Amino acid sequence: MTEFTQRALKIIAGIPAGHVMTYGQIAALAGSPRAARQIVRILHSMSKKHKLPWHRVINAQGKIGLQDLDSFTLQKMALESEGIVVSAAGEIELERYRFHPHVVNEPLF
Repeated sequence: MTEFTQRALKIIAGIPAGHVMTYGQIAALAGSPRAARQIVRILHSMSKKHKLPWHRVINAQGKIGLQDLDSFTLQKMALESEGIVVSAAGEIELERYRFHPHVVNEPLF
């Protein structure tokens, strides 16, 4: 597993309930600002294994990025169950719900 992936997993795992982060925000904090698509891949392939709160990750426009209706609905319901207001179109108020973690230099795992 690469250092970038380890950092991304730690960041995603640390998103608290009732908050969201964007793919690009996670990529930047993990050390590669242009790797938002890598975050998508990490979430797709590692969410179950690492028990990641995948539903707390949205796109840079503040929207649920999933196109599949079942997945979209599942993410919307999961966010709403944590008190996040999500519009019918999947829009979330980023300024209100975005998580800004305090980054410190500590071991990844």
